[in-house]
Amino acid sequence: MSRPERIGAKAALAELPGWRAGAGDRETLVRTYRFADFNAAFGFMARVALMAETLDHHPEWFNVYNRVDVTLTTHDADGVTALDLKLARFMDEVAGPQA
Repeated sequence: MSRPERIGAKAALAELPGWRAGAGDRETLVRTYRFADFNAAFGFMARVALMAETLDHHPEWFNVYNRVDVTLTTHDADGVTALDLKLARFMDEVAGPQA
């Protein structure tokens, strides 16, 4: 299996309003989503989990009540790839304008 090609956080962020580069040594994309309540946040996570499984590309995330903090990176490439961009776009679409 070939290693995914890095596109870099800077290139990805140019196409992802609301996202930012993560802090630290790893190249990551990060975003915090806020929802009306826990049910909405959990519904978002469930939809994203199904897509992540389809892509075989899983986010690092943390949920407290109505907030979901997301970190995306492709471990096999040691950085940001097209998979991260695709999953981030899907998350934005699922979250809608309210998040």
